Amino acid sequence: MRTIRALLVALCLLGAVRPICAVRQEHAAAAQQRKTSEPYTGDLSIFESPGRDERLQINRVMDILSISPGKNVADIGAGSGWFTVRAAKRVGDGNVYAVDINPEAVRYITARAEKEKLQNVKAILSKPDDAMLPANSVDAVLLLKTYHEVEHPVELLRNVRSALRAGAKVGIIDRNGNGENHGIGSDVVVREAKEAGYRLVKQYDFVKSDNMDYFLVFVVGE
Repeated sequence: MRTIRALLVALCLLGAVRPICAVRQEHAAAAQQRKTSEPYTGDLSIFESPGRDERLQINRVMDILSISPGKNVADIGAGSGWFTVRAAKRVGDGNVYAVDINPEAVRYITARAEKEKLQNVKAILSKPDDAMLPANSVDAVLLLKTYHEVEHPVELLRNVRSALRAGAKVGIIDRNGNGENHGIGSDVVVREAKEAGYRLVKQYDFVKSDNMDYFLVFVVGE
């Protein structure tokens, strides 16, 4: 058995049994893929809990991400649009891209923006590994309570890079967990972001009051 395995390894290195090697590599990659939580598809009003602005200190979050009048922002995993509408009111004549893979969320945000007369909100039905943002379009990105649901996080973050303007910041707010319990370790996020070409510039924990454990801020690495 050991002889057969050694022979297969040698043949893989020589490229003689490429189909077999490719299959083995695909299986190895699948085995290494981390666990994720099932994307939320329930009642979107769950995100509108009273007092959340104060618990999460969302104005402080926006200050740290340099979200100000005239800036363009992407809310990835926008859900009910809880953050979208707050960012939209702050940026004024800037734009907010509300990104979600759930068609119902996109419809919900579109209707909400119309109701609240927020003409600077642009809802985007995205792909799981691509936010579908226009190139060179945003100054700040926030993934709020979303990252643990992303099945291909490195690919998603890589695809976001083309949308970032010079000096853009990417914020990720989440709670510690094992991936499938609606949380993901901050060390995992930092490692995956680095693989996607980002570097961590700051880490905060003031978001704990909203049952979130960390707020990470990234920029494109040099």
